[in-house]
Amino acid sequence: MLFNSVSFGIFLPIVFFLYWFVFNKKLNHQNLLLLVASYFFYGCWDYRFLFLLMFSTFLDYYSGIKIFEAKTTALKKTWLWISIGINLGFLGLFKYYNFFMDSLAVGLTAAGVGSHFDTLKIILPIGISFYTFHGLSYVIDIYKDKIKPERDFVEYSVFVSFFPLLVAGPIERATHLLPQIQKKRVFDYAMAVDGSKQILWGLFKKIVIADNCAQYANMFFNNSEDYGGSSLYLGALFFTFQIYCDFSGYSDVALGTARLFGMELLRNFAFPYFSRDIAEFWRRWHISLSTWFRDYLYIPLGGSKGSLGKKIRNTFIIFIVSGFWHGANWTFIIWGAINALLFLPLLISKNNRNNLETVAQGKLFPTTKEVFQMVITFHFTLLAWVFFRAESVSHAFSYISEIFSASLFTIPHFEGQNKALVTLSLVFGFMVVEWMGREQQFALQKFGNKWKSTFRYAFYYALVAIIFLFGGSQQAFIYFQF
Repeated sequence: MLFNSVSFGIFLPIVFFLYWFVFNKKLNHQNLLLLVASYFFYGCWDYRFLFLLMFSTFLDYYSGIKIFEAKTTALKKTWLWISIGINLGFLGLFKYYNFFMDSLAVGLTAAGVGSHFDTLKIILPIGISFYTFHGLSYVIDIYKDKIKPERDFVEYSVFVSFFPLLVAGPIERATHLLPQIQKKRVFDYAMAVDGSKQILWGLFKKIVIADNCAQYANMFFNNSEDYGGSSLYLGALFFTFQIYCDFSGYSDVALGTARLFGMELLRNFAFPYFSRDIAEFWRRWHISLSTWFRDYLYIPLGGSKGSLGKKIRNTFIIFIVSGFWHGANWTFIIWGAINALLFLPLLISKNNRNNLETVAQGKLFPTTKEVFQMVITFHFTLLAWVFFRAESVSHAFSYISEIFSASLFTIPHFEGQNKALVTLSLVFGFMVVEWMGREQQFALQKFGNKWKSTFRYAFYYALVAIIFLFGGSQQAFIYFQF
């Protein structure tokens, strides 16, 4: 069930009505409704994987209790590693088994040893990377005595499978979401309005910007040998906005939907394309994943402490693992390594925490220096995205090499140029609104609040009209495959 589908447009109001007007008397009834709705939502994709979700949920629920009750550190570690091992085992089987087998076969063949390994014809369960990380953070936090285990199985199950975040995040923490599930929730009109505005903006991002950009990104990447450097640059540009608006659009709908039910999810994006360096970009892009790896991998490895060699090692580990989390392909690993390389000069020079505040905070326009920094950072990111989107490493290198050829300075010619110009105009307008709202949680949060209500509502209705008039062909969210 896609957020940008008619079925979700029917599903959400029904659950909302039942939640606030039928099951609002008792908290446990509301939570049970959310659990049933979440399982129905997930089952619409493939009901068979519901059993995997249920098993993962019960595993971490039970492991958390056993870790807490264990009398010795050794027993605590045993239950912790049982949970980690089984969770990562399932994730590895479904997501990485074929990759490792194929890579091993290629490596042995290159070494002169003929080999063949059977691959598995299995479907990747949607959302497995996200709900696996929900459970892992929960048991690790119990092991570290940060939280106590949740005894109510329904409440814990809602934490793992709350439908707005189930298939593509944000990756929640028990310390943040569980207390909200455990306390009585009262309808907050202002919070619901805020959530509705965020849903609207998320749908605009996805349907108007991402889906239209996808058409041209696919055309250029799938037929890159037919185009020159200027056209391929446009293809990379379209994908850069596609992936941002696709994923942040999903996150906006997820956060907005959670607000309709009186809950706040972790923020996942903070206007990353206005970053002045790569370090700032990664503080603003997929925040829930970046902070997860920081807290559960980077810091345990030593983080930024110790020798320079260890700092560099830890940086490469976290970026490469982050890349590998996205998919079983060498392109993702190299994408992670490229970001590590871009991050290293900032780390070595101790400038990785220079830009902690929002760019041009309190001002309408940035300085010339800030414009230059944003343009450079944006283009480093754009080139890295080529590896993320390319079918193979060789495809990525050939794509980039053509961008840097003399054909970069030619006028691009391709089918559908006029519509592409309309799409670029929409992207420009979108970025203007994002810039105006960059100091808020999302662009529309306070956008137009000082306008007369007539103009403010005219703007919202105009967004709805643009969604229907300029929306691209419906496509699944990119991060569903991760």
